[in-house]
Amino acid sequence: MAPYVHRWAAAQPRCIALIAHGYGEHAGRYEHVARRLADDLDAAVFAPDHRGHGRTDGATGTVEDGEAITTDLHDVADSARAEHPGLPVVLIGHSMGGLIATRFAQRYGDELAALVISSPAIADNAAFRALLDMDPIPEIPIDPAVLSRDPAVGEAYAADELVYHGPFQRVTLEQLFGGVDRVAEGPSFGDVPTLWIHGSDDQLVPLELTRPAIEHVRGSNFTERIYEDGRHESFNEINRDAVIDDVIGFLRGALAQRAPA
Repeated sequence: MAPYVHRWAAAQPRCIALIAHGYGEHAGRYEHVARRLADDLDAAVFAPDHRGHGRTDGATGTVEDGEAITTDLHDVADSARAEHPGLPVVLIGHSMGGLIATRFAQRYGDELAALVISSPAIADNAAFRALLDMDPIPEIPIDPAVLSRDPAVGEAYAADELVYHGPFQRVTLEQLFGGVDRVAEGPSFGDVPTLWIHGSDDQLVPLELTRPAIEHVRGSNFTERIYEDGRHESFNEINRDAVIDDVIGFLRGALAQRAPA
């Protein structure tokens, strides 16, 4: 299944940037991030809508095979490299996309020049896992207010027809926790330059639950930025411009380290 891939071009690309979006949403919500990457980092940006999300096959919110989504992302990376041979690849993943990006790094880390994980859903969460013990699973849609302190973000999310607004599906929860388990069993990021960003008031992917999982995967070249009072979507928070500045600054430094003397 080929995903729908959003693309943003740089005039003279110097790197490839992949973006992995979160559960229920779509890559079009990252246009402001992608444009900054294209303009300020000279990146050719590729951002797929994952299976069951966005324009790929409708906003069904279904994740039937989490590892296949990671493989899909790798296929997108291969296509991007075919178009731009020799360019380094950086990967940015948010929430479920952070889980996908983490698995990508565990499986294909030698292909990455840098990794950015935003509020990555890589930790066990007893409250969410308990939903699997319920039949039927209760309808608990994501409250748009937990995404950002900017109310316009929640309003746009609620009105977005490409966002899945329904309840969690059993297979989706099973796949998400399967991914969490695979991360825990997998290797660290090694020497891949990695930036972890997270809001201190993230109620969907709580910081205190995430940190132990981060300690397992963090490698030898690791940076973190915790944004005080930030909610779940750091790229859509009231300090979004500063967050994107931090990410671009990190990526620029990681790419400079790779450049030949």
